[in-house]
Amino acid sequence: MKKQSTIIKVLIVDDSLTTREYMKYIFNADKDMKVVGMAKDGEEAVKMVQLKQPDVVTMDIHMPGMDGYEVTRRIMETNPVPIVVVSASLNSREVARTFQAMKAGAVAALGKPPGPGSPQNDRMVSKMLQTVKLMSEVKVVKRFAKARKPKAVSGILPRTEIRPTASQAEMVTIGASTGGPPVIQTILSNLTNGFSCPILIVQHIATGFLDGMVDWLSKDTVLPIKISANGENVLGGHVYFAPENFHMGITGSKKIVLSKSPPENGLRPAVSYLFRSTAKAFGQRVVGVLLTGMGKDGSAELKIMKEKGAITIVQDKKSSVVHGMPGEAIKLNAANHILSPEEIAVFLNSLDNRR
Repeated sequence: MKKQSTIIKVLIVDDSLTTREYMKYIFNADKDMKVVGMAKDGEEAVKMVQLKQPDVVTMDIHMPGMDGYEVTRRIMETNPVPIVVVSASLNSREVARTFQAMKAGAVAALGKPPGPGSPQNDRMVSKMLQTVKLMSEVKVVKRFAKARKPKAVSGILPRTEIRPTASQAEMVTIGASTGGPPVIQTILSNLTNGFSCPILIVQHIATGFLDGMVDWLSKDTVLPIKISANGENVLGGHVYFAPENFHMGITGSKKIVLSKSPPENGLRPAVSYLFRSTAKAFGQRVVGVLLTGMGKDGSAELKIMKEKGAITIVQDKKSSVVHGMPGEAIKLNAANHILSPEEIAVFLNSLDNRR
């Protein structure tokens, strides 16, 4: 954690002069932050990261020449720094590039504040300040220019021995927050054709990005993916995301229940709500997976799932952008298994094959 006396150095990357100046005003008005540079395009951004050594970069996606994805990739290959994508557009192409940027190493994505006069502006400015502060503390690592093939996971590692009850699993539930989309993409894209369990997912994400994330994920997996609807029956081999601003639960007859009940851990949808619901409805016949994210959403409820005999998995620290949620679950002894995203996919395939 940064000491309170340490000022967070911010680099703004955006092709709009108006946007750059407005964001500079926002950050410099905060006593904990200081804008150390502004770049109008990708080439300038790459140079300024090396020159200014910022603690965090805000990155526009749509820019002439190198777009935000390409710039993110270049920065993470040369001078890695936490990058927060701040996008004004939610069209499918730019949202897809946003998630590609996250896969290249960006740590979060936000909508761009529309400016004074908009009823949404104050809320979005507050969210941007909070996110940029938190993300400035994330430890990032250098990415390699030529993607190295991940080591093959030959079978299940010793720490993932399958219990006899594994074949009883009828459903997979997943919770994720900061850094989650690329991890979910890795898991889903590595599930085998014919995977038969329904998968329910709560992903904390900025307003307006969920539709684009579902479209992006759908291009890389054979499983049908959709945003869930209240009352629908879940189907085997289908993936269901909680809608924006709704908790998602499930009944014992595998029917989706959406709720506007109060936020939990300050969040709606909450992983806690999903895990508690599945623990009640399915007991040991479910798998709970808690992925990268800040805070503790879902950790205590994963423990409840484990106590009811469910299989519980958390993402390992090395592969997590933020190990808050899985780390809290480990502290509570809520996890049967601690795995990388690739290992989680192998494990889920093994469970499904044994059903």
